[in-house]
Amino acid sequence: MDWKDHITVDPEICHGRACITGTRVLVSTVLDNLADGLDSEEVMRSYPSVTRKSLQAAVRYAAQLAGS
Repeated sequence: MDWKDHITVDPEICHGRACITGTRVLVSTVLDNLADGLDSEEVMRSYPSVTRKSLQAAVRYAAQLAGS
């Protein structure tokens, strides 16, 4: 999976911060929730526009940034 299919970084959306495509849910919000111990089902319930694939994309995005 290519995270670019699910993550948008656009200066016109959320001040250029990475967000789930088609939403205003920030990748950092998703990652913070996962880091706080919420499981993927809880995150998707809290943010119904977030899918399992977009959750995976957020983690891949973070992994790529960490590896840079």
